Amino acid sequence: MKAEKLGFLTHIKTGKLDVNAGQEDGKYPFFTCANTSYKINEYAFDNEAVLVAGNGDLNVKYFIGKFNAYQRTYVIEKREDAEISMSYLYYFMETYMDHLRKKSIGGIIKYIKLGHLTEAKIPLPPLDDQKRIAHLLSKVGGLIAKRKQHLQQLDALLKSIFLEMFGPTNPSFEKWSLVEIRELAAKHKGAMRTGPFGSNLLHGEFSTDGDVAVLGIDNAVQNCFAWGERRFITNDKYQELENYRIFPGDVIITIMGTIGRSAVIPDDIPVAINTKHLAAITLNRKIANPLFLSYSIHSSPFLLNQFKGKNRGAIMSG
Repeated sequence: MKAEKLGFLTHIKTGKLDVNAGQEDGKYPFFTCANTSYKINEYAFDNEAVLVAGNGDLNVKYFIGKFNAYQRTYVIEKREDAEISMSYLYYFMETYMDHLRKKSIGGIIKYIKLGHLTEAKIPLPPLDDQKRIAHLLSKVGGLIAKRKQHLQQLDALLKSIFLEMFGPTNPSFEKWSLVEIRELAAKHKGAMRTGPFGSNLLHGEFSTDGDVAVLGIDNAVQNCFAWGERRFITNDKYQELENYRIFPGDVIITIMGTIGRSAVIPDDIPVAINTKHLAAITLNRKIANPLFLSYSIHSSPFLLNQFKGKNRGAIMSG
């Protein structure tokens, strides 16, 4: 199958507007680098396009019709003589986004250059095949969206049941004492810890396989431990960082990004450390159960608000 550079198949422009140019009562979509679109009363484009956020999380969107765009949003339009389906290009760009993120430049706000798009090589099956592929991926995307919706509903039900059992509406609630989470931690040094702050100890050290796993925000999902992006460091690097080791039964809590997501580290975890995005707590098992603490953090607005306010949380102790 042949592959062509995206720059030969498309015209790639950017919007011209400031990010604050949107209008609440606007007639047309206004695409910025945010995942959601806004509204505006003037349009600059009227076509079928794939839009790539030039900074932030570098997301990708697909749209047909009149719209406008932020000056850091790339607008990709098909060349008249190019045999490429724009919906196929959209799904290609979604999978290509991981590669773009790896090439992203900068620190807090990452961004991509035009050349990262024009030089991208896209496989080009016959046009009819492209359309069939895009149609199939659209159906799969719809199933994934429904599955996510069902999981969100189940998560909401779990929170509701947990609060009914252990929240203020329980008649026994007032009999339970409130304690700070640190009082539930094991007594040894380092029972409550975060990853290495204020240093470049982990910068540029990750690989997709290795001796020691590195855990981050993507490992705590809806109160469950999940393997997200696989990150590893060598044993030699681990010798500098072994104070940040994560152990089976530890409770991890996200302290950056989406604050307050939690999970319990499973028994089969390999040797692993946490990043600065996670707090880890080794509990005193005689007075606290890891699953109960994790569910409390995940389900209780009282605790979540404390974490978001950068306070130390409290938990019921029966």
